[in-house]
Amino acid sequence: MFIIDLNYVAPLEELDKHMFDHVQYLKKYYEENLFLASGRKVPRTGGIILCIAESEKEVNKIISEDPFYKLKLAEFKVTEFLASQSHPALETLLR
Repeated sequence: MFIIDLNYVAPLEELDKHMFDHVQYLKKYYEENLFLASGRKVPRTGGIILCIAESEKEVNKIISEDPFYKLKLAEFKVTEFLASQSHPALETLLR
């Protein structure tokens, strides 16, 4: 599993102009069953995406499609982790 950590580097007004396209990008990867959860940080300085891709290389390819990445509106950090415990409801997703 991977944590994709976005940190905004552009003003929120600029990000909001591209939010629709960013949400469409997120929907694509939810439909492909690669994203588990996503949302804004509090305070709104960036966002987090939980991704179940096969490799960091695949995650980086996915990130390259994000409008926020393409337009240099956010910096992206990827952290891989192995879930050793999880809620039973997530068991089938994490296999």
